[in-house]
Amino acid sequence: MNKLLIAFVFSLFALISGESAYAQAASDAASGAAAASAPMAAAAPMAAGSAASGTDASASAASAPVPNKGDVAWMIVATALVIMMSVPALALFYGGLVRSKNMLSVLMQVFVTFSMIVVLWCLYGYSLAFTEGNMFIGGFDRLFMKGLFDPATQNLTNTGTFSKGVALPELIYLAFQATFAAITCCLIVGAFAERMKFSAVLVFMALWFTFSYCPIAHMVWFFPGPDAFTSKAVVDATTAKGGMIWQWGALDFAGGTVVHINSAVAGLVGAFMVGKRIGYGRESFTPHSVTLTMVGAALLWVGWFGFNAGSALEANGTAVLAFINTFSATAAAVLAWCLGEVLFKGGKASMVGAASGAVAGLVAITPACGNVGLLGALVVGFVAGFACLWGVSGLKKMLGADDSLDVFGVHGVGGIVGALLTGVFNTQLLGGPGQVTDWVTMTVGSMPILDQVWIQFKAICVTIVWSGVVALIAYKLVDMTIGLRVSEEDEREGLDITSHGETAYHN
Repeated sequence: MNKLLIAFVFSLFALISGESAYAQAASDAASGAAAASAPMAAAAPMAAGSAASGTDASASAASAPVPNKGDVAWMIVATALVIMMSVPALALFYGGLVRSKNMLSVLMQVFVTFSMIVVLWCLYGYSLAFTEGNMFIGGFDRLFMKGLFDPATQNLTNTGTFSKGVALPELIYLAFQATFAAITCCLIVGAFAERMKFSAVLVFMALWFTFSYCPIAHMVWFFPGPDAFTSKAVVDATTAKGGMIWQWGALDFAGGTVVHINSAVAGLVGAFMVGKRIGYGRESFTPHSVTLTMVGAALLWVGWFGFNAGSALEANGTAVLAFINTFSATAAAVLAWCLGEVLFKGGKASMVGAASGAVAGLVAITPACGNVGLLGALVVGFVAGFACLWGVSGLKKMLGADDSLDVFGVHGVGGIVGALLTGVFNTQLLGGPGQVTDWVTMTVGSMPILDQVWIQFKAICVTIVWSGVVALIAYKLVDMTIGLRVSEEDEREGLDITSHGETAYHN
């Protein structure tokens, strides 16, 4: 264990380089070209203004934008909604799908993973993801939340949004993004549920979060913000400060690559590395409480409005577009999944299927919600419902892995479908909002569809390879030190008792 920790620390310092001011990521950036412009695509954070000194500092402070109370209130609510997505929503959704003897183990893995990642995010994750470093990883400017709050003056540092001259307290942005990082790691739990050591889960999550989530978030979402693009002369230098995938022009409004594909690949690798559950393929692994799964799915749907609409970072038209697209696409995916079950799975639509369809729609619309038009969102949801039904049945059989709760079938397939269709339906020719083509003037336009789809495909491939390699190494390190899997005896008895000394239900 000591060797693992030492290797972890050295690897962390080797991975990171660079320094500088804070910023965010916005691949699918499209913020209003002017106050009168239509809602446009965004992504997720921005850049803090650089500090000045002397009289320049006074002038800068006098002209600095003041956060809008409505925007701040909305972001606080959105952050709380995303917290609800993990605890209790995701925990209940997953918990209902496992056998009763493992219910508490799943709740614990989600609850404690979420808590641990929030702490790591505050200590160093936010800095690695959302400060200037290089095209792969950020720097240490916000290590231990440095510079975000001045206790002497009671002042909070501000950061930008997707509009020029609009600010948010950077601490609420840190909190909002912390929920994204935490739920991404929690999603992975479903792939190896019912058989992995609790300690192994936590060590793996810390490693994967550091070396996969933070770099991918930086590559996809970090850029200096619209206020940094002051003239044509600085465009190239300013663009070069962004993450690699953002520089390509990939669109990911709220986490199709960063959250869903990233976690799904890590989960699939885990399913292979940990191995199949005892009795898999011979015994029935039916959900012990479809009721709890339905409750969890419903809470996820509600919480997802904070996830997607909150990624606009303002209470504006882009947030409204993301909200309605999240609403309609999810409903379309539920109908598609149920229809698919009737046509291809024995003629009966199931509650588990409807709940899974809702999650599939939510996953697929995540990268697209602020980047596609109204009819495009319905298409994304409908296609995702059918695609993810195949993902948890046909594709799962082809892969041969015991992905316990179908993390890859839903989040991997749904994330890929959503990312690709974002490239199709972003264009204004198909009713999409388009994207910012000139950050100096905030001009909005559309990329040729095939060109944008190709950029989306490259972003997907980078995410799959990066996450897969990091996950493989992290699982191997954990296996060589503390071991990945519980004993056969403990697995048969159930992880609630053997890992936590409790039971979810008492007769």
